[in-house]
Amino acid sequence: MTLLDGKELAAKIKLEIAKEVAAMIDNGERAPHLVAVLVGEDPASQTYVASKEKNSHDVGITSSIYRYSETISERELLEVVDFLNLDSDVDGFIVQLPLPKHIDEQKIIERINPTKDIDGFHPVNLGRMMLGLPAFLPATPMGIMTLLDRYQVETAGKHCVVLGRSHIVGTPISILLSRKASPGNCTVTLCHSFTQDIPKITREADILVVAMGKQHFVTADMVKKGAVVIDVGVHRIPDDSKKSGFRLTGDVDFDKVAGKCNYITPVPGGVGPMTIVSLLQNTLKARK
Repeated sequence: MTLLDGKELAAKIKLEIAKEVAAMIDNGERAPHLVAVLVGEDPASQTYVASKEKNSHDVGITSSIYRYSETISERELLEVVDFLNLDSDVDGFIVQLPLPKHIDEQKIIERINPTKDIDGFHPVNLGRMMLGLPAFLPATPMGIMTLLDRYQVETAGKHCVVLGRSHIVGTPISILLSRKASPGNCTVTLCHSFTQDIPKITREADILVVAMGKQHFVTADMVKKGAVVIDVGVHRIPDDSKKSGFRLTGDVDFDKVAGKCNYITPVPGGVGPMTIVSLLQNTLKARK
């Protein structure tokens, strides 16, 4: 069993980005600038945005956080997006999700200039991705594809099963893995809440991508021997032995599933770090 170590790979890619950013600065160019818009006090969102800021600084990318109360109106948030769209010193920005219920998330996403949409959620970028045209890819699917590529995991002709059909992970990764590319050329089955007999389908998977948001949903009896398992889920479990008071686990029962796999991602340290580094790659791409 080989661990798909996202933490280690992300560190290598960060060095590559830092080298490229340093060359830009040495040539008298401005460093790339990433902005995160954070609305409200959601702890998970705050942690995620802080991680983006730290990782940006690690590679020389300028990072700014625009913080707003959860009482901000939809109109006011749209004005923030308009301002960032027009700011020539901002190369890419994200509006951290989820947003308060009184704000239409899709309306906010569609207002973002697609050339600054480093989250890859704008319909223009999703459409270009589907057509195989150059685009900003959603960060988590992009990170998964990079893991498969850098670890030289064979995907051509393989049966890939994706659990979850969100526009953030499940649907984009199903498209990317089915494209005529490398990695890619998979036969893809996309499962969701209406799919019948999911365990039967997952047992047929050469590559299993799990983005259900359900702790330990995938058990050993659902995975065939020699499979590649990508676990996107992140769940906090109370643990008094940890300084934080909790530990992280995924959608896959790692301890019982790992022994059956050729490759598997851990939680934490698998897909998560690759999501962050993909945002940095998109920011650099936006700057260039």
